[in-house]
Amino acid sequence: MSDPELQAEMTRLVAENRRLQRAIDAVMDEVDTVTRVRIALSVTGRCHLCVREVMTANPQTVRMGDSLRTALDRCQAGGFRRLPVVDAAGRLAGIVTDRDLRLAVNSPLVLHERWQDQMLLDRVAVEVCMTPDPIVTTPETPVWQVAHTLREKKIGGLPVLDGQGHLVGIITETDLLRVFEAALTAAAQQIS
Repeated sequence: MSDPELQAEMTRLVAENRRLQRAIDAVMDEVDTVTRVRIALSVTGRCHLCVREVMTANPQTVRMGDSLRTALDRCQAGGFRRLPVVDAAGRLAGIVTDRDLRLAVNSPLVLHERWQDQMLLDRVAVEVCMTPDPIVTTPETPVWQVAHTLREKKIGGLPVLDGQGHLVGIITETDLLRVFEAALTAAAQQIS
């Protein structure tokens, strides 16, 4: 094969490889976590997932100036235990958890009436009880690194920021348990 023929064949193979990768990516976008884990285990014998594959994309948020009631209502409505907090420009400013909200309203050291709890919920802003500048991760981070961070720091979730610093998702202990369950299920099915 001459150099021009070899070059043409290489160009064709690279183009075919890109076409196949796009097709694989399109299929993987449509499958759930369990299927992703099964595919990874069957193809490589290992499970290498990144945050993008298991995070909750475009999570519910609250603004710093929103009331505690707004945050509590969003948590309850969506079954969430944490919400990213954004500033007026939509940039990540912090994270607020259901525990933060409970502690802000239900101090065990102060006795007060129910109407006072309601007033606190309506008049106190989220920024008062949020954790500012939380630990974050990226969509490309391996899931095992997130699991390590959550365990070491004893926290339940991380906001996910893209390369430009935009909030694109959140990954939580529930997402990691879903991956763990899928891996165990896939392994058990391979054994039987």
